Order: sequence, then structure tokens, then C-alpha cells
Amino acid sequence: MPNMSLVKNKMPVQDAAVRKGNFLEVALGYSAEQAVDEAKRCLGCKNKPCVADCPVNIDIPAFIAKIAEGEFEKAYEEISLYNALPAICGRVCPQETQCEGKCVRGIKGEPVAIGRLERFAADYHNVKSSAGETAKRVPGTVAVIGSGPSGLACAGSLAKKGYNVTIFEALHVEGGVLVYGIPEFRLPKAIVQKEIQGLKDMGVEIVCNTVIGKTLTVDDLLTEKKYSAVFIGSGAGLPSFMNIPGENLNGVYSANEFLTRINLMKAYVDGSPTPVKRAKKVAVVGGGNVAMDAARCAKRLGAEVYIVYRRTEKELPARLEEVEHAKEEDIQFMFLTNPVKINGDEKGWVKSITCEKMVLGESDASGRAKPVRQPGSEHDIEVDSVIIAIGTSPNPLIRSTTKGLDTQKWGGLIADDDTGKTSREGVYAGGDAVTGAATVILAMGAGKKAAEAIDSYLSQSYR
Repeated sequence: MPNMSLVKNKMPVQDAAVRKGNFLEVALGYSAEQAVDEAKRCLGCKNKPCVADCPVNIDIPAFIAKIAEGEFEKAYEEISLYNALPAICGRVCPQETQCEGKCVRGIKGEPVAIGRLERFAADYHNVKSSAGETAKRVPGTVAVIGSGPSGLACAGSLAKKGYNVTIFEALHVEGGVLVYGIPEFRLPKAIVQKEIQGLKDMGVEIVCNTVIGKTLTVDDLLTEKKYSAVFIGSGAGLPSFMNIPGENLNGVYSANEFLTRINLMKAYVDGSPTPVKRAKKVAVVGGGNVAMDAARCAKRLGAEVYIVYRRTEKELPARLEEVEHAKEEDIQFMFLTNPVKINGDEKGWVKSITCEKMVLGESDASGRAKPVRQPGSEHDIEVDSVIIAIGTSPNPLIRSTTKGLDTQKWGGLIADDDTGKTSREGVYAGGDAVTGAATVILAMGAGKKAAEAIDSYLSQSYR
């Protein structure tokens, strides 16, 4: 019998008072009973509006129907036809603005909890799974640069088609932003490694500690190593700064550095070889998901945390769920506030941040109201650490060492929206390396599209 409730099954979570002192996963996942009950809210629409806004085009009603029937493994099999990383996507994708945003049930109530159901099916499978099958090999070898979301999605799609795929990862651990950027309490690294192992079981080789553009170049991969095609999914890991006085003081971090130390190097563990300062008061500048991640990590290290954002709460680009979790964890938001200077003590450590108040003016190029400074509103906030989380751009190493590779003015690679094809023959690109920092699922969608284009390109080459 259909479930016509107007509200989703609530996601079980760790109590806020407990979780702000640990790095364990906050969202605990549906039980089987909750998953079946939630799945029965799906109307199984014939025109499937939810699918149209899924970057990897999962047949959402089909997999939800399997959950409603209690066929959890079959639900996973349906998802995996389209998505190589469902346990990850079910946790970190902004479903509210994509698939769930188009759900018919959302017209007169809350949409079906598509992301939570995807996570449930993937977690069920990962508990019970065995090694994946390796497809029959076909001619052609592909090098994938970067083991983040776009690279993994591209490699997985090509492996399913039977290609020999090698991923080259700059860091010592595979996973890209999934391991260095997203905290353990949002995305447990065991989940990431489980999904990556599934790709390895299909025959994907991953070579770590290899910086393309330094250890090897794209030209080396095509000529010396004789790869048939190359996909660049190297992400956008170069942090942006505000260029204000004091950014070189001790205790100032880019969000990338801070999160990498926390997530990859486990700086929160006593005796870590790469510790971060356990500050008493931290200002996090920015309002996106990365800012929320940095703030919530700083809170777990024992700090009083302020998020400093130059617009209002309405304009926050972070997911609503992340903002709500931050508030529950006693993180303070300072809206319409913009830093202009970071002040240091006599030993070169941060002691305060000077900010000015803002008002919202006309809309800017992003469509949001532009913040306008209020003269004479400067004031100091006492902090001993500052984390800058205002965005990133692609590292210039690959574009500066590759012949014939066209780039955008701001540094991103130029690639076709539908195929990922670049100006260089046999070279494709996608994800943050092309768009700048975006979402995991959009990067995966780009990797999947590029895999289809590479398959077409190689099919013609080997006929």
C-alpha cells in the first residue's frame, strides 16, 4: 500500500551535544523498515521528472520500487548501472536541488528522500558484497588523471566497457577530494575505500604518488607510455585568498590545507605528525559547504567557531542540512560581515580579525545581491586562528606542461560540455578541472559523459 505521508522518514543522527566532540558519522542511515516505508512514498511517475535532474541519470523510480518490495540488492544493481559511487553520492550530493527538487511529492509536501534511499541500498550491498566482475577486455588503454569523483566515474564506466584503465593520483591515498576534502563525520573514509575497491575488482589500476605535469606529463602518457586516450579529472585544489593584510600570519589556513590535515593526515589524533593548532576561537571566512566542513572540524577540535559571511543567511550557498547541523553544533554565524585585515601578536600569531559590516545592494553576475561596505563600521573579533574558505581553482601544473591544451581565462580547461573533448586529440577533461569547484555528482556526471565519448573515439580508432 502506498505511503501518502507528506513528510519524509526522519534521518537518525548522532545527538549534537555528543557529535561535536567526535569525528564519527553524523547521519546514521535508515533501517530496513524506514527505507521500505520511505520508498512507498514514491508514486512511480511514468515521466520520471526526478531522473532529468540527476547528473548521472539513475532510473530513480526503478531502484526505489525495488526497495519498496524489499529487494535491496536488486535496488543496488539498478543504481550501479548508472553510478559507480552510490554510497558516496547518497551522502554528499545536493539532492534537494537536483532529483528531489523535481519530485512530484514535493509539490504538496516533502519530496521522497531519494538520497537517503540511495545510501541505504549502497550500504546494504557493501555489507554483503563480494568482488565485482571484470568485463571482457577490449583494445585500447586509458589514463585517468586524478582519483576524485570525475576520475573514478570515468574509470568505472570505461572498465565496465572492458578497457584497461590506469588512474594516476598525486597523493599517497586514492580518492581525491573525497578523502582530503570531506570530513569523516560526513563521509567515512572506509566507505570511500570500499567503493574504490569495487573499481579495482573490475580491473582498474591506481598508481599513487604520481604528479602529472611533474613525474609524468600528458604528452608522456600519450607518447612514451602509449595510452590510447587520457582523461583529466585533476580537480580544483588551488586555494583562493582574500589578499588582505595578515594572511601570512601563523594560524591562518586555507580551508584546503586545514581539511587535508584533518581528513587525510588525521591531525585531530594525539601525536599526529602534521598537527594543526588547537585554537580557542576560530573565524571561518565563507559560506559554502567547504566553510561548513572547516567550521565543524574546528568545533570538534574544541574551538569556539564563527562563520564570517558577507551576505545574509538567505544567500548561503551551503546545503541547508549542513547549515542546520552547524547551528545544532553551536557554531555562530556572523552575517553581513566582511574581513578586511588579520591582526597578529608580537610573535606572528593571529590575535584578531578586523571586519566591516555590509549591506546588500543590486544583484551581481552570480544573480545574488552584491554586498556593499558600510564606511565606519570596522570592528575587531578576537580569534587565534582564521580559515579562508572562499573557493579554489585548478592547479596550473597540467595546463602549463601540456602542448595544445586550451584553457579558460581563469585557469580551467576548455572541454566540450557533452563529451569532455579538449583541444588536444585524444585528451578529455571534466569535473572541477573544467568548471571550477562544484559538486561531487556534477563531477561524476562529467566523467561518465567523457567515458562515453572516449569509448566512441577508441571504437573508431580500432575498427
